[in-house]
Amino acid sequence: MVSDKIKTSLIFEILGRPPEHIRETLNQFIDKLGEQKGIKVTKKEIHEPHLAEKRDKKGNIIGMSEGLFVTFAEVEVEVDNLSLLFGIVVHMLPCNIEIIEPAELRLKNFDLSSALCELAVKIHKYDEIAKSCLIDRDNLVKEIDYLKKKIKEFEEKE
Repeated sequence: MVSDKIKTSLIFEILGRPPEHIRETLNQFIDKLGEQKGIKVTKKEIHEPHLAEKRDKKGNIIGMSEGLFVTFAEVEVEVDNLSLLFGIVVHMLPCNIEIIEPAELRLKNFDLSSALCELAVKIHKYDEIAKSCLIDRDNLVKEIDYLKKKIKEFEEKE
C-alpha cells in the first residue's frame, strides 16, 4: 500500500438522554479516536442535540420522542493506512464514510486480506449474538406456552 495518509470524513451519531450527556459522550468518543496510533483528528464539529423523531413502521415521521435526544458529529481524520480506516469502520461504526484524499488507493493483497479478516471476525461475533438471542427467544416462548397450558389446566379444575 502507498504510504500516503488517507484523509477521511466520518459522521458519528448517538441517541440517548439527557442531551448534555450524549454530547459529552460523543466528544469523549472522538477524543479516544484521536488518541489511537496512526490516527489524527483534524476537524470535529459536534451538533447540538435535539429530540429524536418518532417513526411508524413505514419510516414516516409521526412526531417527536418523549425524552430521547439525538446528535451527530462530523469528523475529519487522517489515517496512516487503509487497515486503520477499516478498523474505525468495523469498531466505531460511523454512519457515513467519505474518503477525501487520495483520489486513488493502491494496496497490497496482504493489507486487503487483513482488513477483510477483521471485518469477518466482527460479523461472526454479531452472528453469534443473533443466534444466541434467537435461542433465548425460542426458550422463552416455550416457557410461556408451558405456563399458559398450566394456567388453563388449573382454571379448568376450578
